Amino acid sequence: MRLCNLEREGRLSLGVKTRHGILDVEGAARASAVAAPAVTDEAVRGNGAAALRALVARCDQDGSFHLPEDAITFGPCLAAPQKILMVGMNYRGHCAEIGEPVPRTPVLFSKFNNALAGHRGTVPLPVTVASQFDYEAELVVVVGRRARDVPEAEALAHVFGYCTGNDVSARDLQLRTSQFLLGKTCDGFAPIGPWLVSADEVPDPQNLSVTCRVNGELRQSARTSDMVFSCAALLSYASRHMTLEPGDILFTGTPGGVIQGRPEGQRTWLKPGDVVTTEVETLGLLEVTLR
Repeated sequence: MRLCNLEREGRLSLGVKTRHGILDVEGAARASAVAAPAVTDEAVRGNGAAALRALVARCDQDGSFHLPEDAITFGPCLAAPQKILMVGMNYRGHCAEIGEPVPRTPVLFSKFNNALAGHRGTVPLPVTVASQFDYEAELVVVVGRRARDVPEAEALAHVFGYCTGNDVSARDLQLRTSQFLLGKTCDGFAPIGPWLVSADEVPDPQNLSVTCRVNGELRQSARTSDMVFSCAALLSYASRHMTLEPGDILFTGTPGGVIQGRPEGQRTWLKPGDVVTTEVETLGLLEVTLR
């Protein structure tokens, strides 16, 4: 399935992409007098997942309760993860362009929920405190089962699904100290979506294309096979140090092509008005406008 969160009058509700458009789960469930997950987070945590599949199948027969995709407002495809884990320097091409050695162990940091944003949304740039704004197209993994000390060979069995992400970064804040946090978790700096795609539609997360465009110009183009640590290896590693819960999300790093990787005299940082699109094969295109 391809799930999304619809934003309506300041709240989120669950949608499912179908051949008829986006199923309004709330309306369909009310009309059918059945219980169904209210948002994607509930579906990921197993609350009403079976009922949701049955509802989607029932409504698919006549196309009722469906909305056209161009008429909806998307929220982030997960609204309330307990943990947002990030991975630095996880593509060989990115390590090379910034002159850093390939890490021997995963480089983990975090973002907070205030950074989440949705497809076709806006990202406010904190121009009063920073000026070196950058993009990072990323494959994002969504945990579906509690994971603690999980062997790498079993890690992907704990995945609910995947989505496209953008690790928006303020490099001058990020590099001000040895801690990345300040430059990474400003409001709106973690757009994800539009779809949360269930794992059964992604047979091999290490064989996907990842791209980023700014105002239509291609800036990043690589494959997830260039990762230093695979999705399974990252999940296993993280689970050795903390319990991963359903709904936790893991950004898996960005490939080469970021602004930071260019020679200093050739860096044109992102600015208000820029439109940034990131796309991961199979998962969909995520667009945000900076303001």
